[in-house]
Amino acid sequence: MQEVDLFVIGGGSGGVRAARVAAQHGARVALAEAYRVGGTCVIRGCVPKKLMVLGSRFAQACDDAAGFGWALPQPPAFSWPELMRRVHAEVTRLEGVYTANLRRAGASLHAERALLLDAHTVQLAASGERFRARHILIATGAAPLMAPDIPGGELAASSNELFDWPQQPRRVVVQGAGYIALEFACLLNRLGSEVTVVLRGEQVLRGFDDEVRAHLQAQLAGQGIRFISGAALAAIERRGDGLSARLDNGAAIAADAVLRALGRKPNTAGLGLEASGVALDANGAVMVDINGQSSQPHIHAVGDVTDRVQLTPAAIREGQAYADAVFGARHTTRLSHLGALAIVPSAVFTTPEVGSVGLSEAQALAAHADIDIYSTNFRAMKAAFAGSEERTLMKLVVHRGSGRVLGGHLVGAEAGELIQLVGVALTLGATKADLDATLAVHPTAAEELVTMRVPTRRHGLT
Repeated sequence: MQEVDLFVIGGGSGGVRAARVAAQHGARVALAEAYRVGGTCVIRGCVPKKLMVLGSRFAQACDDAAGFGWALPQPPAFSWPELMRRVHAEVTRLEGVYTANLRRAGASLHAERALLLDAHTVQLAASGERFRARHILIATGAAPLMAPDIPGGELAASSNELFDWPQQPRRVVVQGAGYIALEFACLLNRLGSEVTVVLRGEQVLRGFDDEVRAHLQAQLAGQGIRFISGAALAAIERRGDGLSARLDNGAAIAADAVLRALGRKPNTAGLGLEASGVALDANGAVMVDINGQSSQPHIHAVGDVTDRVQLTPAAIREGQAYADAVFGARHTTRLSHLGALAIVPSAVFTTPEVGSVGLSEAQALAAHADIDIYSTNFRAMKAAFAGSEERTLMKLVVHRGSGRVLGGHLVGAEAGELIQLVGVALTLGATKADLDATLAVHPTAAEELVTMRVPTRRHGLT
């Protein structure tokens, strides 16, 4: 039996960061990953999906080109197999980078499933090799949720299987209205598929600012995505060469593919956590404190498996903080992306993109009585000149008493890039006066963030 200072179960962003940093601090580190190093983000999530999103935008670029004097062959030709070949090649390259960085740091890598036999013993499922670990880190992430089960549910794909579609389906039904569902719905639509989104509620992106939700849904509907609200899939059946998606409202939709994007569930089943004394919540997530410590003091967890902030940068930050605190004698303080006052920039890579950080209007009103809203809705220069109907939304949520900016919300081109710097401003405690004092960059869409002078809504005034 080998003895190690740290055994990491899971080779995603959080696990790899923790393993690499701990090894650099001099710890003896082993990591087990049952699938591919890199985790959801690199292998079957945000990286390949963003590449597909970028690919999908060339269709509009070709259309817009005429407005700028370009004469291009019509219609332009697109090859799904070629795009996916290049996407998979990039994923393989990145996996090699992650693997090389781990080994260069001195961590040992084991390409098989691991489980806990007791609170300190880890066994590799295939080889049977055992490790005695002083510390254990659970970083197994989460998996697509395919519940509730429905008749014919096996005919549907999750976001994992979509990357292996050999051909682009002509007609797609997407169940769900979160960021994963919308990103795939949007990119498939822009690549030429007929897309229908089925959502249980009335609006997309539950948890985001309501004005952002309404604006984005209207933009996507204007691009040709069909939304059916207040409904859910009841069954999927084969019909000839295609499928029929039957809804609980009695409607049936002909499709060539069905994508279910209903959220994600922590990957903890079959790891032996319960037998090791690690407490799980009702959703199967590892219950941890602010430092990622589980009910067993020497067993920690980071990333999506804790079901706190399901974002890659959050997992990386947690992995770094864990390794520094436990093996680098750097006692970190409360992680800034956790807690009631968390400032977490995030992006939804639809087209147009969504960028959001801080409090929504509703969240701000729940915490403060005196709130000012600054918002603007316009066609950006490129869209207006090319004749596109795409509209940009920019919104600031401001606490009137202190002047502090509590939230920033964008819908438009490069919103994911812009929101990063809005996040910097909020982290530094920027006030509306600070933004007003900032010189605008002209001509840009972003200048609207520092030139909005008059509130569009004022809450808490008598």
